[in-house]
Amino acid sequence: MKLLAVETSTEACSAALIIDGEVKERFELAPQKHTQLILPMIDSLMAEAGLKPQQLDALAFSRGPGSFTGVRIATGVIQGIALGADLPVVPVSTLAAIAQDFFDRNDENVAFVAMDARMGEIFWGVYRRDEQGFAELIGFEAVTPADAVEFPDLIGVGIGSGWGVYPQELMARLAGRVSHYQADMLPRAGAIARLGARGFEQGQAVAVEQAMPVYLRDKVAKKESER
Repeated sequence: MKLLAVETSTEACSAALIIDGEVKERFELAPQKHTQLILPMIDSLMAEAGLKPQQLDALAFSRGPGSFTGVRIATGVIQGIALGADLPVVPVSTLAAIAQDFFDRNDENVAFVAMDARMGEIFWGVYRRDEQGFAELIGFEAVTPADAVEFPDLIGVGIGSGWGVYPQELMARLAGRVSHYQADMLPRAGAIARLGARGFEQGQAVAVEQAMPVYLRDKVAKKESER
């Protein structure tokens, strides 16, 4: 299994290549430089592996939620490669990627993921580690005020930038269910690659024209003329 993944939905920019379970990643914290960095990252990974796009089995990208511009960059880059090499695409949730990266580095089994969504809201999702070690969504992802998040009756760890912006509101809302939080967790292409490879194996790949972003906040996705 050979799959290329990209992630540009936050201030971090990354690309990753997974080959038979082994992940190689390029990652840089570089706000507003994604368009300059992402293609050289991809070229570097592919050259190091001695691969051309046509030799890949599939592609994966962070479909959102996240920065409107950032999500569009990842979508456009992957659509371009997919069209040129005739490859299927696996869209992966940004929130799932944050949870996956956390599970890969820690022993906890439940993650309350919150990304800062600006405008007084957060992108929110609760994930549990499944039997194979992959992030599994419990309920639904949402955009919501921090003091109105919905959650299952589980105990876990808070992760993501939303915890850095609204720690008091989230801790009060989830009273007794969160042992601690890590606000510095950002989505990474390595996690997108892992989830993308699994999604491909489970038949979740789509044709390039169906590889679309997910914004959660409807009004952000509208065209300027519709606002």
